[in-house]
Amino acid sequence: MSQAELFPRTETIGMGQVERQALDRDYRLIIGVDEAGRGPLAGPVQVAAVALELDGVLEAEWLAEMNDSKKLSESKREKLFDLVMEHALAYEIVSYDREKIDDLNILQATRAAMKDAVESVAEKLSAEVDRVYIDGNQKIEIDLPQTTVVKGDGRSYHIAAASVLAKVSRDRLMVEYDEQWPEYGFAKHKGYGTKAHRAAIAEHGPCEIHRHSFAGVKEHLPDTEGSDS
Repeated sequence: MSQAELFPRTETIGMGQVERQALDRDYRLIIGVDEAGRGPLAGPVQVAAVALELDGVLEAEWLAEMNDSKKLSESKREKLFDLVMEHALAYEIVSYDREKIDDLNILQATRAAMKDAVESVAEKLSAEVDRVYIDGNQKIEIDLPQTTVVKGDGRSYHIAAASVLAKVSRDRLMVEYDEQWPEYGFAKHKGYGTKAHRAAIAEHGPCEIHRHSFAGVKEHLPDTEGSDS
C-alpha cells in the first residue's frame, strides 16, 4: 500500500487518518512505530511500537490530547506516556546505543530497532496483526504487511503514541547521562548539536555516548580513532 493509496491528495491531514483507513478496510489490529533521536550527536536512538484497541480508538477520551510528541509540552508528554502504557494492548521500547549506531549507521540502526520493537509487540498480541504503520518513508525487514506514513505522528494515534514513548524514554535517559557527564549539558539539549553542546565537545572531547561517526564528534576524537571513522 503506497502513501498515495493511503491518503488521497484531496484528504486533509489530521490525526486519526490511519485509524479511519484501517477501520474502512476492516482491520482489527494494527501497530504504530516511531523513533526519537536520529539527529543528536550523543545518546541512543529510541524506537517504540504500540498496538491500541482499534475499535473505539477514534472516540477514546484519553487520546484527546495525543499528537506528534515534538508538538507537545513536556508535561503533556509525561502524562500521555503513562496513559499509553496503561491503555495499550501491547507496546515495546527498544534502545540502540551509540556503538550500534556507529557500527550500522543511524538509518540502519533505526530500522533494526524498529524491527525488534514490532516483532516484540506482535509476539505479545493474541491476534494476527493486519498492518504495521511506520512513521517516515523507510520500510523495515518484517514478515508483516507494512505501510510507511510521512508525518505519521500527526496522522495516526498509534504512531503518535509510539512517538511519545520513544521521546519520553529517551529524554529520561539523557537526564540520567547528564548526571554522569554534567559538563556536556545533556539534560538541556538531549544530545542534539546545539552551539553549547558543540563547544563542550570541543573543550572536553567526546564522552562514551557521543556518536563517533557523526560530524561534530569525529573531528574531536583521538587521531588513531578518528582516522578509522
